[in-house]
Amino acid sequence: PSMFPGRLSRAGCVSGPPQEVLGEDKLMAILKERELKIYWGTATTGKPHVAYFVPMSKIADFLKAGCEVTILFADLHAYLDNMKAPWELLELRTRYYENVIKAMLESIGVPLEKLKFVRGTDYQLSKEYTLDVYRLSSVVTQHDAKKAGAEVVKQVEHPLLSGLLYPGLQALDEEYLKVDAQFGGVDQRKIFTFAEKYLPSLGYAKRVHLMNPMVPGLTGSKMSSSEEDSKIDLLDRKEDVKKKLKKAFCEPGNVENNGVLSFIKHVLFPLKSEFVVLREEKWGGNKTYTAYEALEKDFAEQVVHPGDLKNSVEVALNKLLDPIREKFNSPELKKLTNAAYPNPSKAKPAEKGTKNSEPENVVPSRLDIRVGKVISVEKHPDADSLYVEKIDVGEPEPRTVVSGLVQFVPKEQLQDRLVVLLCNLKPQKMRGVESQGMVLCASSVGEPRQVEPLDPPAGCCAGERVYVEGYEGGEPDDELKPKKKVFEKLQADFHVSEDCVAQWKQRNFLTKLGRVSCKSLKGGSIS
Repeated sequence: PSMFPGRLSRAGCVSGPPQEVLGEDKLMAILKERELKIYWGTATTGKPHVAYFVPMSKIADFLKAGCEVTILFADLHAYLDNMKAPWELLELRTRYYENVIKAMLESIGVPLEKLKFVRGTDYQLSKEYTLDVYRLSSVVTQHDAKKAGAEVVKQVEHPLLSGLLYPGLQALDEEYLKVDAQFGGVDQRKIFTFAEKYLPSLGYAKRVHLMNPMVPGLTGSKMSSSEEDSKIDLLDRKEDVKKKLKKAFCEPGNVENNGVLSFIKHVLFPLKSEFVVLREEKWGGNKTYTAYEALEKDFAEQVVHPGDLKNSVEVALNKLLDPIREKFNSPELKKLTNAAYPNPSKAKPAEKGTKNSEPENVVPSRLDIRVGKVISVEKHPDADSLYVEKIDVGEPEPRTVVSGLVQFVPKEQLQDRLVVLLCNLKPQKMRGVESQGMVLCASSVGEPRQVEPLDPPAGCCAGERVYVEGYEGGEPDDELKPKKKVFEKLQADFHVSEDCVAQWKQRNFLTKLGRVSCKSLKGGSIS
């Protein structure tokens, strides 16, 4: 990019310049004397997805420019971020990341021998590093730590102390990896400015920070490992890629929040320097674009149809993913993938001669539990103890739900409230009104009986999925069969913890914003 002198300006950066650079003067001064030492880190949490090609292409640019590049697998960070990676899976997930990131780099022609790969726990558990964590904690305010992690650390209603440590550790990594610069997404900006503020207070140098743009997901929001429909995994089958692209937001002529166009701009175009729209001759035949702006203009003017755009992305993406799929088709890497990301819908069978404590397939991921917003509440026309509610669960029409809450929750406390709704029970008539779901509530153990609807975290939207920690990957049943009693078997282990968090077998009910809870009924049951 033109902002860099010497070697970097001659590198032929296929992925374009960074979106932002902090410390450009220092960067230019270093480049006048020697090669730049830079690192990119990734927390080993959910499976890496195709947006990871953005930093991979930038790493290729850095190597072409002669930089010394370190890739950090931040395993300890993965645990600190609200335990996104359980401790028992940390080693397996780190190995998975090492293999899949290397496969990505190889697929775009990056020579691995020029890279240095490091795990966080290789040095983050040392006496010196631990002492620096304590030193840092003595000067950093809680406000600054929380603010620094706001865009990166998972935000929950009752944040853990670990999330406050996260930015400090990332700052210290710059010193312990002995680099001049750190590279990451623009969502890391607050952590980068945190590092610039606090590292000098420990006597360490301020580093340079380079940022790439965040890739919108297929739904138009940020592409996220935790939102299944927003992303395409590197190991997704071709039929999965087709299915996800078919559902992607791509309105004719609309270039705003268009997940498919954004993917072409930020991922495919930088890697190939061109994009071919494939279409039948009667619609104008194939057309090759060498500038993204020309493609966006044609789409805005409806010269390019969304169907042709999606089909073309599908072909280009599968070419990119085929070498990675092939590498992970080996028995060893298949075994590693399954161990690092166990399928929660396939419960482990019991050892021979032992009783299975968790019946096969009776797991929480089979329940379709969602955040709902109560639109209206009326008394049941034929039952004094029942409400008839209209609840928005993110579908075209609200669901009708009958609940026995009249004697426990005043009507005005339900109106416009966020609730937790079980959505895949078989619809059932209750005193003549068909109920299309169940509002999940906490109940007190003793008398007099008290009932409180479960509360999703503040800021949730209607339709967001509610899942049990560790079981976020499975697909819910379309409809639970009453004779199988799946809900009843699972519900026997539902309870409210001593800090009022909804749990199944000591595992929290979660949304992407945090834990599901109730107001006051600690130790209660859930039904």
